[in-house]
Amino acid sequence: MKAKSIKGKSTEEIQTALAESLADGFSPTLAIVFMSVAQDRMAICRMLDEAGIAVFGSTTNGEFIDEETESGAVAILLLNMKKEHFSIHLAEFQNNNYRETSKFITSKARESFEKVAFLLAVSNTATDGEEVLLGLQEIAGEQVNAFGGAAGDDLSFEKTFVFTNNWESDHGMVCIAINEDKVSVCGIATCGWKAVGTEKTVTRSEGNHVFTIDNEPALDITTKYGGLENVTPDNKDLLLELAANFPLQLQRKKGDPVMRPGLVVDWSDHSFYTSGSVPQGSKIRFSLPPDWDVMEEVVKGVQNLKDTVMPEADALVVFSCGGRALSFGPMMNAEIEGVKQVWNVPMAGMFSYAELGRMAGGNLEMHNLTTCCVALKEKENG
Repeated sequence: MKAKSIKGKSTEEIQTALAESLADGFSPTLAIVFMSVAQDRMAICRMLDEAGIAVFGSTTNGEFIDEETESGAVAILLLNMKKEHFSIHLAEFQNNNYRETSKFITSKARESFEKVAFLLAVSNTATDGEEVLLGLQEIAGEQVNAFGGAAGDDLSFEKTFVFTNNWESDHGMVCIAINEDKVSVCGIATCGWKAVGTEKTVTRSEGNHVFTIDNEPALDITTKYGGLENVTPDNKDLLLELAANFPLQLQRKKGDPVMRPGLVVDWSDHSFYTSGSVPQGSKIRFSLPPDWDVMEEVVKGVQNLKDTVMPEADALVVFSCGGRALSFGPMMNAEIEGVKQVWNVPMAGMFSYAELGRMAGGNLEMHNLTTCCVALKEKENG
């Protein structure tokens, strides 16, 4: 399978880059499109549609095809995967029926492919990505390969979109179902944030609303451990600092912890809402702000994937948390460059609000402050 990546800061630049990529006879069937909400989604989808290319798209908090990250731009991975080896599925969520919607899509995909893997994106920051993944597993089995992210909106926390040819949704999901008998799909989610202090107990929570930890208000105990000051609604930087540098680490019986940053504070009782569920009675630890070794952890994980599972790849797709970009700033380029050099194949990536995937030895889960790397390789018998 041949792949090429293109990027641009306008529809016109993408038009030019697309024409150049097709000039040598390259005939892509699939485009993985990551773009800012400021760009004209429908114009770019029409352009790809007219070229006979199926679209899997998500808005972002930043996008890239190499180590140079962009904002307000478009990044596209073009693949000439055989049309009979993949299908695009889409759905709007109705009354928060995340699991049922996911089960419906998985059932449709299984009609075509007995062994199926998924690349997926969901919109709306309130969407429960864990419910989506549970729906996939209910139909396709617990070991299903599924990777993806939650759409972004340039960190404005207002409205996000997923899209494909002639369709978009600010409260839905889009996915590529891939026939794993014909295309190898291999990925890993890696975080690297270090824990600090002893285990604490979530003493009161409902879903993703965490009220108390060790019987103290969740916000108070978290900011105390983080050494954060001016813990008031007037401090506009507090939430960003809390989410990017001091997430809760939810301990799991199997695999690595998953990150649960506080995203919305209820000032009436100093509780907060996290990106995913934090069950009452579960154990958490607090986090240290990240250092260089956090990025090294990601590159090592991807290198190990190549060394042990997938020696060759045709293309790479990356879903990385927008919080990582905030924490690392310009240093983020070093992580992306390290990941790209592992296989050194065409790549496209996005900064997301959440990441969907499986950590080494762990369950399929929704993550935060995590980088999820997915390698694709068409099989020789394909």
